[in-house]
Amino acid sequence: MASDIKMSRDQLTYHIPKRFIVVGLCGVAFAICYAVAIVFMAMDFGWSSTTQGIVLSAFFVGYLTTQVLGGALADKFGGKPVLAIAAATRVLFTLLTPKASEFGLNPLIICRICVGIGEGALFPGVQSLIAKWIPAQERSRAVAVVTGSSLIGAVIGLPLATWLGNGIYGWECIFYLFGTIGMFWSLLWQIYGSSLPDQYEGISQEELKLIKGVGKFEDEENNVTQRERLNANPEVNVSRQEDVPNVAEDESSPLLADNKKKNSKLTNDIPWKLILSRKEVWALLITYFCNSWGYFIMLTWLPTYYLDHFGIDIKKLGYFAVIPYAVQGAMGFVVGTIGDHMIHKVKFRVITIRRIAQSIGSFGVAIFLLLAAYFASTPFEGIILITIGMGLNTFTLAGVSVNQFDIAPKYAGIIYGLGNTLGVIPGIFGVALTGWILDVTGRNWNIIWDIAASLYFSSALIFLAWAGGDVIID
Repeated sequence: MASDIKMSRDQLTYHIPKRFIVVGLCGVAFAICYAVAIVFMAMDFGWSSTTQGIVLSAFFVGYLTTQVLGGALADKFGGKPVLAIAAATRVLFTLLTPKASEFGLNPLIICRICVGIGEGALFPGVQSLIAKWIPAQERSRAVAVVTGSSLIGAVIGLPLATWLGNGIYGWECIFYLFGTIGMFWSLLWQIYGSSLPDQYEGISQEELKLIKGVGKFEDEENNVTQRERLNANPEVNVSRQEDVPNVAEDESSPLLADNKKKNSKLTNDIPWKLILSRKEVWALLITYFCNSWGYFIMLTWLPTYYLDHFGIDIKKLGYFAVIPYAVQGAMGFVVGTIGDHMIHKVKFRVITIRRIAQSIGSFGVAIFLLLAAYFASTPFEGIILITIGMGLNTFTLAGVSVNQFDIAPKYAGIIYGLGNTLGVIPGIFGVALTGWILDVTGRNWNIIWDIAASLYFSSALIFLAWAGGDVIID
């Protein structure tokens, strides 16, 4: 049986680069969406906006707990088992959510916390996989694929969830359907996933050589290697530098052994003090926090905003809510490709592209959110303005979302976990605070968007001032 599965797998994927398979599966892991279910649940249970905020934020309490842990475990044990366990946890408690709601609010909240625990380990685990599987010239695209896939999930999931919620079987089917999809993904991941390139049967030597370039970067101006640049700067030469062996020169030095050595060093000697002392790292962390505030507010409350502010028919809610995510998903793939092209083909400096992309993404979404809040008088005007803003925000995929690979490729999973930990705080407090603000202000949505826009503006300014484009920690 196992041999039959292996033969089938090899036949199906023979002509596909193996790194594309791994990254593609990582993206599909996030391509599910059931946020619109809260609208139907609130109507069914008679929840206030404050209660809705508490239920929505419960997910992020669990999500917070596994951010750094997920990255560290993936760096030590490999991304495959971490993603497998995380996905299984998410699937189990997604399927249990409808039943938990029958026993009251507290069991439902506990269940949503457990879903967050599972999902919280996925993103840093994927970051660790990208660092091991994807060469530098393809990383913006890889991050865009993963993020864009979650947006595609919204494109498919929001209308589907609306249709299910309005159907005879009710909102419970939303959780059962997406839980089942998650089970199917877990099976695919078990068959096709891999922590390291050398562990993937059938990978070509040509692809291994390409992946082997991870860790070496050419300086656009001086054409020196990463090691030469670090040696020339004692401030950032913080640990013993090791050349990545060349596969062509030393076929006896497998990538697996090289990565095991790095993983052992990483987990036993993480330079926490150095990581947290660098302004370039703090540029990422603060930007993650500020950007996540607006992101999570829109992710969790946008359907309610359309229903509440514009009076959109609930039967059409999913179709209106999906438009911004469709644009984001399409633009995400384009932005990642453009970012890689401008750096590796046109030879722009890395930091220049990161700053430009982040400025467009943060300033753009802030401006158009404010335009929607203060000038949109019809559903069409509001959706168009919000869609433009969210579309521009995808430029951050070539900015902060990939910057950890620029400044500390060996610790990309750790730094992303730290950033996402700070970024989850708005998911906990911001989402709950939104519900409370709506209740105490008579549903004044302008305050909600004012807060989000001000944080977007702040993050852009901080990133422009502190972000870096060269390796500072190795």
